[in-house]
Amino acid sequence: MLCPPDRRREALLQLAAAHDPELQAALSAAVKAMYDQPDASWGGLWVTLEAGRLTGAIWVQHLPMNMAQLWLPEELPNKQGAHTSVLLRAAYAWVKTQNIRLCHLELSPQSSVSEALLVEHGMQRLACLEHLTASSQRRLAMNEAIPLSLQPLSEFSQSEQLTLLAAVGQDSLDSRPLRDVLSVEELLAGFYQQDPQAPQHWYAVGYQEVVVGVLLLAPRPALGRWELMLMGLTPEWRGKGLGRSLLNKALELAQQAGVQEIMLGVDDVNVPAKQLYQEAGFVRFAQQRLLAWKGGDEGGEAAK
Repeated sequence: MLCPPDRRREALLQLAAAHDPELQAALSAAVKAMYDQPDASWGGLWVTLEAGRLTGAIWVQHLPMNMAQLWLPEELPNKQGAHTSVLLRAAYAWVKTQNIRLCHLELSPQSSVSEALLVEHGMQRLACLEHLTASSQRRLAMNEAIPLSLQPLSEFSQSEQLTLLAAVGQDSLDSRPLRDVLSVEELLAGFYQQDPQAPQHWYAVGYQEVVVGVLLLAPRPALGRWELMLMGLTPEWRGKGLGRSLLNKALELAQQAGVQEIMLGVDDVNVPAKQLYQEAGFVRFAQQRLLAWKGGDEGGEAAK
């Protein structure tokens, strides 16, 4: 059933207990953003009750651009996943009813809910993300200096920003299935949703008086780090050493801001980028699989 308002706090505590510390912080931030919202805005929060006792919860958090994030319940072994299946069916049906374009989640290896169960209920894997971190004091060795310039992305029109992001995403190895689903407008809205300070540390990258790429950085005060959300070059400027110089720029900006560590996520299939990050001293601290219900998909267990 939809969660009654007087059981909402209990349901959210159930969800918090089901997630690792990294996701608990994100869940807390998502809940805080909903504090002043009316009860109708909580239509994506579903619970299971047995004899009046709340036994499970699942939340479809509505995001801008008609997107959503799914927060999973805690799997109870003695129930053999039965209540989780009920909640997944309810959430998927609600996503369909609301015509949500994409409802995603990040599944860590420690998650009590298996990927197989999610696939059984209509989800598709979009990417396997490696989360890396490194000291902001590290630098890549350069055979010769490549002078890049950074211009605040806010100085560009929205049309110019979208054109640049589209060019950077062309033939990218990162999250190709996700790029096939989402428009450039939706991708940009997603970056804004992930970064409360945006576009304060977002830049267009220049070289030889030409815009050649983009660099999106986001402070994460709760973690004491900065996140490298997006670093990319347009196709004609790849393979020329500019990526090494751009990564050094990102590390330098973090260090100048007094931040000791910088973190990022990279698709497991993007071997060239992973090699570059490893050379810069980045090490893996987490791995997550990105899964989603895509809007317009039919069939699957949840649609029955």
